[in-house]
Amino acid sequence: MKHARCSLRRRVLANGRRNVATSEPHMNDEKITVRVTTTGQTLQVVVLSKRVDAIEIVLGEGVHSVRCRLSPTRNGLAYVGNAMGREIVYERPRGDVASDLERVNAAAGRLKRP
Repeated sequence: MKHARCSLRRRVLANGRRNVATSEPHMNDEKITVRVTTTGQTLQVVVLSKRVDAIEIVLGEGVHSVRCRLSPTRNGLAYVGNAMGREIVYERPRGDVASDLERVNAAAGRLKRP
């Protein structure tokens, strides 16, 4: 049985398709640096979705990953959320995130075909 699985993988790779079992990323994931307020530790996390009113991130990898929603603070100077009882802060103002999103959307608009 193991031998048949290996030949299937070779066939898929020969057709030019990406092997799902490899550790290569499927696309360019945006990563941001967040800070855990209790320890001061900084973490690189993957962004699932980014909007002006919320940023959804994933902490960790694989089966131990945790999703977290970061919301803007009242003064708009940072985004804050909780994951497993820990407060997580993305120290970037709401205006900067909005300008980043506008820049990305403008670039995506130029790439679309008529």
